[in-house]
Amino acid sequence: METVWIQIFILTFAECVAPAGKTVCQEQQFELQFANRADCEYALQQLVAAKDEAEHVIVNRQKSACAPSTISVEAYESVEAINEANKATVGWRTPAASDARRAQIHKDHNERLEDLMACEETGYVVPCKVGDIIVEDESGDAVEVWKRE
Repeated sequence: METVWIQIFILTFAECVAPAGKTVCQEQQFELQFANRADCEYALQQLVAAKDEAEHVIVNRQKSACAPSTISVEAYESVEAINEANKATVGWRTPAASDARRAQIHKDHNERLEDLMACEETGYVVPCKVGDIIVEDESGDAVEVWKRE
């Protein structure tokens, strides 16, 4: 294991929050780190949209942005090496599957989806599908599927 420098993107979000019934707000800022610009920009859009709907929050768009930066991180020789080094760490998750594995999972999911009937057609007896979601239950009982109208 060695230390390397990688590029990250820092999302700085500035907002002014007023308690209910007050006309004066207090400015606050926080920062989040992202591995790539697209994720940072998407998070910024989502935060702005969510905060714009809040009644007592004003987003300072001049101070809210994604900016490139760097951090030093530990670099491992292989996926096996990082798994071995962190196997005793509480909450450790192995790194994401490779693109080939992810593509195979997606293909398998789509093939299974084609073979299933819609839950409305089966009377919500599983396995069935709701859009692109496969609904199943190990007990074999019917399950309640919630759907936003």
